[in-house]
Amino acid sequence: MEKQVNKLLSDVLSCISRIEQFTEEIRVFEEYQANALVQNAVERNVEIIGEAMNSLLKISPDINITSARKIVNTRYLLIHGYDSVDTATVWVIIRKHIPVLKEELSRLILTS
Repeated sequence: MEKQVNKLLSDVLSCISRIEQFTEEIRVFEEYQANALVQNAVERNVEIIGEAMNSLLKISPDINITSARKIVNTRYLLIHGYDSVDTATVWVIIRKHIPVLKEELSRLILTS
């Protein structure tokens, strides 16, 4: 089971790395909002992160990841509520929550 957990953690870190690459030259929200290609790429990777997190919670429900359930819920929103996705909310996820998640996952992988 630990091997599967580490694979899922690694998958999430890969998605985070892609999000960082997609947005590395985007400095302000207006630039992000004007770039539909980057928005779609970021949203797809957030969806994958949410799916991996959902699998992680099934395997290891006590895993120490802040807002794990919110991450899963965000995935559902992006997929099923595509018409109500708020670009500003995704921007906040990129700038505020992704760095925290990256730090937490890096610590989990190092300690396993």
